[in-house]
Amino acid sequence: MHYKLKDIAGIKTGLFAKPIKDGDIVYLQAKHFDDNGELKLNLHADLDSKDITSKHLLIPGDVLFASKGTKNFACVFESHNPASVASTSFFVIRIYNNIVLPEFLAWFLNNPTTQKILKSKAIGTSMASISKVVLEDLDIPTLTIEKQQIIIKINKLHKEELNIIKQIQELKDYSIQIQLINAIK
Repeated sequence: MHYKLKDIAGIKTGLFAKPIKDGDIVYLQAKHFDDNGELKLNLHADLDSKDITSKHLLIPGDVLFASKGTKNFACVFESHNPASVASTSFFVIRIYNNIVLPEFLAWFLNNPTTQKILKSKAIGTSMASISKVVLEDLDIPTLTIEKQQIIIKINKLHKEELNIIKQIQELKDYSIQIQLINAIK
């Protein structure tokens, strides 16, 4: 069975704000994410909470979708993250019910097949953008929670594997460079 995203979640745009030097809320922007769409660990609070209404605060389980530019990605806002609001670079997707897990939705949005569909519907020439309407009309497969959890687990393990492979390659490269330097001496 499939549902339109708009039938299982609310979608709102992020907040436009001007960051300050020291605040008590993080203003999440694309620069806070690595190349894999993962939130960086060291975040600096740069908005004052008195200027923010509670409706803009992210809650655990919100799915952030970067809708502008060439790098579109989704990630789940988690409970260990500091108090934050999303910038206008993101749509905030809040799931209404228990049909789809946030982590599954993020995986689905990041899937190359889904990315291809979304990019084909992007608008704009200088900076392509995926509209709210396109997201709302996206067909989301609804699997059992158990199957969603299996997909989430396999995806997590795959990411860990890729990270380990990257670390091994970096160590090999370093070792070779040391050997070459020692050969010169």
